[in-house]
Amino acid sequence: MKDRVKRAPAQARERARPSPKEAVAEPQASEAGTRLSVRAARPADIEAVTAIDAAATGLPKPAHWLELYQRQGASVAARVIFLVATPAEQSDRVLGFIVGEIRAWEFGSAPCGWVYALSVDPGARLRGVAETLLAAIAAEFRKAGMTKMRTMVARDDRLPMMFFRSEGMMAGPYIQLEKDLE
Repeated sequence: MKDRVKRAPAQARERARPSPKEAVAEPQASEAGTRLSVRAARPADIEAVTAIDAAATGLPKPAHWLELYQRQGASVAARVIFLVATPAEQSDRVLGFIVGEIRAWEFGSAPCGWVYALSVDPGARLRGVAETLLAAIAAEFRKAGMTKMRTMVARDDRLPMMFFRSEGMMAGPYIQLEKDLE
């Protein structure tokens, strides 16, 4: 099995991820014409992130989002990237968020960027927010030397499945398996 695993170049594995305090992207017009800014999440954003996620999942998880935010700046080893999209002229209004991390050597896979969570305020959908966030995190992964980006989507959750496929993502070489422990 080791012969089939593609290894990442040494310099890619050793690069530090960009500082979460840096501006990620200059304001730009999305495909839908909305001028958006993407930046690293701030503590003040956690309330909005929690509300956006709760609107999608029905379950508010403020402690979870705060913990992910705190891991973002903890160390280079954590390699968590937590970004928010805002209107270009109103940087304190969160329209959506994306969280990802760089993972390495799980089950022999070369280091790659993983999209852990992506959600957009229901009132801001169809404005290019998700596309802008995905492009921004892909750029952060590339800066860190990654050449692949992965995520996991429930088979019957059509909206995220169609979105990620429309952005060029497709089934990868791994199959997720699970077992009930009760």
